[in-house]
Amino acid sequence: AEAVGLAQRVNKNNSKKIYVSDTCNPQTIDLIKTRAEPFGLELLVGNQEDYIKDIKDEIICGVIAYPDTYGEIKDPSESISLIHKKGGKAIVVCDLLSLARIKTPAELGADIAVGNAQRFGVPMGYGGPHAAFFATKEEFKRSMPGRIIGVSVDKFGKKAYRLSLQTREQHIRRDKATSNICTAQALLAIVSAAYAIYHGPDGILEIANRTSKLAKLFADNIRKDGFELYTNNFFDTVTVKTKDKTDEIFNKALSEKVNLRRVDQTTLSIAFDEAKRLDHVNLLLRIFGINKDVTNTKDITLDNLPKNLLRTSNYLIHPVFNKYHSETEMMRYLKRLEDSDIALNRSMIALGSCTMKLNSTAEMIPISWKEFSLPHPFVPENQMKGYKILFNDLIQDLKEITGFEAVSLQPNSGAQGEYAGLMTIRAFHKNNKESNRNICLIPNSAHGTNPASAQMSGMKVVVINCDDNGNIDLEDLKNKSEKYSKDLAALMVTYPSTHGVFEEKINEICEIVHSKGGQVYMDGANLNALVGIAKPGKFGPDVCHINLHKTFCIPHGGGGPGMGPIACAKHLKEFLPTHRYIQNFNSDKGMGPVSAAPWGSASILAISWMYIKMMGSHGLKLASQIAILNANYIAKRLSKKFKILYTGKNNNVAHECIVDLRPIKEKSGVTEEDIAKRLIDYGYHAPTMSWPVSGTIMIEPTESENLEEIDRFCDTLLNIKDEIDKIDNGLFKKEDNPLINSPHTYLELSEDDWKHSYSRKEAAFPKQHLKDYKYWAPVARVDNVYGDRNLVCSCPSMEEYKDEAA
Repeated sequence: AEAVGLAQRVNKNNSKKIYVSDTCNPQTIDLIKTRAEPFGLELLVGNQEDYIKDIKDEIICGVIAYPDTYGEIKDPSESISLIHKKGGKAIVVCDLLSLARIKTPAELGADIAVGNAQRFGVPMGYGGPHAAFFATKEEFKRSMPGRIIGVSVDKFGKKAYRLSLQTREQHIRRDKATSNICTAQALLAIVSAAYAIYHGPDGILEIANRTSKLAKLFADNIRKDGFELYTNNFFDTVTVKTKDKTDEIFNKALSEKVNLRRVDQTTLSIAFDEAKRLDHVNLLLRIFGINKDVTNTKDITLDNLPKNLLRTSNYLIHPVFNKYHSETEMMRYLKRLEDSDIALNRSMIALGSCTMKLNSTAEMIPISWKEFSLPHPFVPENQMKGYKILFNDLIQDLKEITGFEAVSLQPNSGAQGEYAGLMTIRAFHKNNKESNRNICLIPNSAHGTNPASAQMSGMKVVVINCDDNGNIDLEDLKNKSEKYSKDLAALMVTYPSTHGVFEEKINEICEIVHSKGGQVYMDGANLNALVGIAKPGKFGPDVCHINLHKTFCIPHGGGGPGMGPIACAKHLKEFLPTHRYIQNFNSDKGMGPVSAAPWGSASILAISWMYIKMMGSHGLKLASQIAILNANYIAKRLSKKFKILYTGKNNNVAHECIVDLRPIKEKSGVTEEDIAKRLIDYGYHAPTMSWPVSGTIMIEPTESENLEEIDRFCDTLLNIKDEIDKIDNGLFKKEDNPLINSPHTYLELSEDDWKHSYSRKEAAFPKQHLKDYKYWAPVARVDNVYGDRNLVCSCPSMEEYKDEAA
C-alpha cells in the first residue's frame, strides 16, 4: 500500500486507476483497497497475461507478485513492460529468500520492490511484529515513506550514519508529507539484518537451496502419485489441484496437527521454510495418501526454478556480511554495536512525547515462548484459544482504562491507529449519508502524523491556532467549526496537549465540535498521564489510539515494534477495522483492514497484558501519578536557570515539560543542537529537540526513573547552563567551547596535540561520576548537509573495514 502511495506521488499522469494482479496475496489486495478508497482511486484486479493489455486508460501503477500467492514464479518482464506502456510504475511484491536464487525485481525492470523480511530470522508471532523492506530507484528517494538511514561523516572525516532527508517527513511537511509513517520496525529489521550477517551470502544460498529442495521433493512424489500441480515453476510453495480429495486431505492434515492452506474447494497449497525437515515431507506425503519415506535430497535438481530467471548477480557483498560467521565473532560484533548506543540500560532517556519507560524482563519473557511466537496469522481461530483469551482480556482492560465501548487491536503503530481512527470516522459519516464531511481541524501544535493521517483519510486539514499558554484557541475553534459546519468531519486533539499541559477546557472543545456534527479524535500519545486518573471516553472524545509501545511497555526498539489499538464510543463500533480471515468480528459497515494480519503484531500484545495484570488498577494509577510528579520536579529544578515554556493551572505541567532555549541562542549563540550534543558527553540521550516548538527541548522522565537518576539528569542540564554562562562571561570562547565542539570522542581526547582553549577534563569529564562510568560517542559532530547529499553508502573495501574494526 505504501508503494502505491509512492507511485501516486511520483507519477504525473493524473490517472485514478491502479492495476493489481489477482495472484497477489488476498490480504495485500484488501489493504490496497482500503488505502485507495479515500483518494477515489479505482482498483483494477485481474490476471497478468491478459488483463493489463485490455486496460484502455493510463494507470498510476501495477502491482504484481514474484513468486505469486500460489508460489508460481512467472517472468514478470512482459507485465512490467505493459505497466510502463500504460504510464504506470511497476511494483513487485517479492520474497526475500527466493531472491537468492531468482533474478531481482530491479534486473527485470521494476520501479519499486517490497516484501516482508520475516523469514530472515523472525518468528511468525501470529501476525508480527515483522520488518518490511521497501526498495526503489534513486530518483524516487525523496518521495519514499518512512525513515532512511544515510551515510555521512563527522567533523574529522570519520564515517557516520544518520537519519537523512528529514525535510520530507511529517514534522516538516505535515499534510504534505509523503506518508504518516514516522518510525519503522527497527528492532525486527536488526534481527533480520543480523540473520543475514551471520549466515552471509553462502549461508543464505544454502538455506534457499535446502528449502526449495524440500518443496521439489514433495512435489515430485505427489506428482508421481497422480496429483496435478498448479505450476511446475516454484520456489518454496507447492499448490496442488486436489479436486474431490480436498476435504479428505485437509481434514487428515488437521488430525495430524498440520495446517494447509485451502485455496478453494479443489486446491490446497503447502509452503516450506528453513525449519522444515525430511520428516515433515514424509508426514505430508502420508497425509496425501502416499506411504513412502524419502531419506535425502541429494539427487534433487532444482529444475522448478526457471532457467531464464536464475540469478547470476552477487548479493550481500558488503564486508559485514562476509565476516561474522561464528557465534563468538557475531556476539562481539553485536556488543560493539551496543556499546555505540545510549540506551535505557545506560541512562535515562528523556525524549518528550515518547514515554521511554522500562520494558521489564517479566513482561518480555512470554514473547519467546513457542505458543506465542510460532503460529501463522491465518491459523484457524479454534486453534488459538489461548490467544483469544489474551485478546479479550486486553480489550476489556483497555475499555476499562479508556472508558470507551469498543477496541480494535489491529493497528500496528500509533500513526496507523490515527489513520484507523479517522477512517472509522469517515465510514461513520458515509453511513449517515454525509460523505461531504471531509474537513479535519488540527491544532498547529499537533504531531506531524496528525495532518498526514488526515490527508491519507481523504480529509482536508484546517489548522486551529493555540493561545499563549499552549491551549487550543477556543475562539478560533468556534469560528472555524462554524465556518466549516456543513463539511466538518473531525477534530484531532492530543490530551494532555503536545505542549505538556492538561487542556482544561477539553469538555467544551469536544462540545463545540459535536454541535457542528463533527467527531473528536483524541491522539493517545500522552496517555501515560491519564491511566487510572481520567478516562478519555468519559470527557468527550469519540475515538482515540493507544500507544502500547509507550504507555503499556512494549519496547520502542529504536522505532518499532509498536502497536496502536484504537478505542471508540458505541456509535463507532461497527465501523472499526475488519479482516477477511476473522469470522464473527466483521461488520458490513467496517472501514476494511489496516494491517495484513487480523490482530496486528499479536505476539507483543502479551507484553502489555503482562504489564496491566502485574500493575493492577492501583499500580497503573500510581505510575501515572509518579510520571506527572517526576515531570514537575524536573520543571521546578530546571526553572532556576531555564525558562519552562508552558505550564497549566497552579504553574504545573503534565507528564512532560518544554524548556525554551531561544533566549540562550539569542544571547550566547548556543543552539538546541549544541545542548543536545553536549548531553552526549555527559552520557545522556538528547530530549526531543525543536518540537513542538522550534528552539526548545521537551523532557519526559516517565515513572521508571528514581530520584537519584532524575537529579543526575537535572544536575547535568544545570551544569551545561553554567558552561553557557562561561561563554557569556568570556571564560569560554564563543568560537571554541565544549558545547559547539561536542560530542568529544576518545580519539580526539587521546591526540597528542589538544587544539582547544579549554581542558581535556572540561571536555570529557565535567562531572566527577563520569570518571567511574563514561560513555564515549563513536563519532564527533556529524555533517548533516553531507549526509543529505550522499545518502547511499558505498561498500568499503575489506582493508577499510579491517581498519575500522580495529
